[in-house]
Amino acid sequence: MVMIDQYILGGFVASLVAFVLLYNLPRKTRKTNKVSKVGRGDECIKTSAVGGGSGTEAGGDADIIIVGAGVAGAALAYTLGKDGRRVHVIERDLTEPDRIVGELLQPGGYLKLMELGLEDCVGDIDAQRVFGYALYKDGKATKLSYPLEKFDADVSGRSFHNGRFIQRMREKAATLANVRLEQGTVTSLLEEKGTVKGVQYKTKNGEEITAYAPLTIVCDGCFSNLRRSLCTPQVDIPSCFVGLILENCELPYVNHGHVVLADPSPILFYKISSTEIRCLVDVPGQKVPSVASGEMANYLKTAVAPQIPPQLYDAFIAAIEKGAIRMMPNRSMPANPHPTPGALLMGDAFNMRHPLTGGGMTVALSDIVVLRDLLRPLHDLHDAPTLCKYLESFYTLRKPVASTINTLAGALYKVFCASPDPARKEMREACFDYLSLGGIFSEGPVSLLSGLNPRPLSLFLHFFAVAVYGVGRLLIPFPSPQRVWLGARLLSGASGIIFPIIKAEGVRQMFFPATVPAYYRAPPAVH
Repeated sequence: MVMIDQYILGGFVASLVAFVLLYNLPRKTRKTNKVSKVGRGDECIKTSAVGGGSGTEAGGDADIIIVGAGVAGAALAYTLGKDGRRVHVIERDLTEPDRIVGELLQPGGYLKLMELGLEDCVGDIDAQRVFGYALYKDGKATKLSYPLEKFDADVSGRSFHNGRFIQRMREKAATLANVRLEQGTVTSLLEEKGTVKGVQYKTKNGEEITAYAPLTIVCDGCFSNLRRSLCTPQVDIPSCFVGLILENCELPYVNHGHVVLADPSPILFYKISSTEIRCLVDVPGQKVPSVASGEMANYLKTAVAPQIPPQLYDAFIAAIEKGAIRMMPNRSMPANPHPTPGALLMGDAFNMRHPLTGGGMTVALSDIVVLRDLLRPLHDLHDAPTLCKYLESFYTLRKPVASTINTLAGALYKVFCASPDPARKEMREACFDYLSLGGIFSEGPVSLLSGLNPRPLSLFLHFFAVAVYGVGRLLIPFPSPQRVWLGARLLSGASGIIFPIIKAEGVRQMFFPATVPAYYRAPPAVH
């Protein structure tokens, strides 16, 4: 009887979601002023750097300075260098990074990687293919596959060691003669009458150097010390990830990420090499048990271990005993830039979301595609005020992809966390059961999660379809006053989750970008 009710509800909810499919039909897009790929040699874009440099080699040989060579910085350096720009990349540490996040690239991000010509960077690093997720709750499991039928066989998610991926992109960027990677610490942006002219930095040897360029792009990551002059940062830290590496075991569902809806918050598992499984335990709040005192190990053994799939239990305990417990604060920050002549923010320095959904690299790579297409028609970057006005369209054109992924990450994290509130409990249960129905009920949300369908309206409809589904379950078979009240609280709670996130992203830019004047900015005229 319960199963029949679920499918009756599913049919009812499907009517709400049906026009999502209509919304996803191919539509005409605006002209983006794309030009053919810029060649090297005689066809190379020619610009000259801002004069008045420090007199050093770094003082006048770049069209664009990129601060940071992480995922965003390295990919951007290669992309702009391939288009003929002279690029100077300054990175604090060029040795291989060792992080516990940025290890899962969604299929939508892989498509962007292909578009940028960087797909070979996931080769030769023992990257693992990912075809979807397995979702666990209270001993039940459901498999959610990416809708990849319409794509080339090579398209899927990829999981890997973050540092290996970054090093491959740095190496590829460095193969271009017009891209210069340098190890150094940027201490400040150089401003003159409100226009950024370049950067001041310290070399590896401690020498202070001034570098000039018509455009400086800041990609110095989540710990950016330069963002305050280019945006209004409102950084929220809802939780921390505790990272472990599990060995000598296999995931129950091969080539799938695993999400356990645990108490108090989710636990993630995915392979990052042929022999290693990354485990990320989300711990809400900023005050977490101490690793040094052994509190964290005890918490993982007593509170977390009993909730994970039995196949992973022994390896999980062994990883704790090994003692290699890492922690990383989870940050979210809406994009709130100050358009500044001569400068632009990219990557985590500019916009962050909870890493639960693994969408950060997809957003960064999508942003690079947008920026590349905007810059391609420009042969001269020197008119900073005019360029700044033109590049305001970047902030609007990126919104549909970025805001969909950002909103989904924030909303899903809140839904997936346990709560003593009965309405929140019902929402969490409804979400699991809705996804378990299969068909459009799983394919729609998973296509959003994977970055394959970055449409804000689809996200909005599916989110409230889950809420309506939850209310319907409460009202069938007999809608008692208590259940009606709980259903009303469920809808109210769902609204309280998603509307603040949408407001922070910008309702107009997210749902109606074509109404924003910057959407139609034409490239500056060539003088």
